Amino acid sequence: MGKNLAIKTIVAIGIGAAVFVILGRFASIPTGIPNTNINTSYAFLALMAVVFGPIAGGLIGLIGHALLDSIMWGSIWWSWVIISAFVGLLIGFTAKRINIEAGEFGKKQIISFNIIQALVQIVGWGILAPTLDILIYAEPANKVWTQGIVAGLANIVTVAVLGTILLVAYAKTRVKSGSLKAE
Repeated sequence: MGKNLAIKTIVAIGIGAAVFVILGRFASIPTGIPNTNINTSYAFLALMAVVFGPIAGGLIGLIGHALLDSIMWGSIWWSWVIISAFVGLLIGFTAKRINIEAGEFGKKQIISFNIIQALVQIVGWGILAPTLDILIYAEPANKVWTQGIVAGLANIVTVAVLGTILLVAYAKTRVKSGSLKAE
């Protein structure tokens, strides 16, 4: 069982990173702030992190964002790649708390998920990304704080709306605990 789980997770990481790239490339909306988009890829990252856990979430964020940067910009912006991994990893830790495989994703789980994802995004995009931009790339503080705050708010809303819809839909595909009875 452990071996199958590992293979399933590795496959999920590969597919998840590829979908992250595709969504980031073709399903993102410019915000008007340079190099800052509204990305549907974070809703998908949240789904994958909740379903497959923190390691998969972290690696999908890391690999997907690194590939996306190299394709779109020709180089990798490591400070933001690290934050995508951070977001996937930390949202992935909610997997046990939510237990979506039990087929339940009601109001309580939706509220819990969205509080956690919002806090993770605030810390990641609102604090860590701008700080890393300044430390690694010596970027102007006012520019990177604006980018981080706009990206964070956009990701919070995208994950709250699209991520919640994806998780509700996924939960409906699971068999609810105790719903099967022997005859």
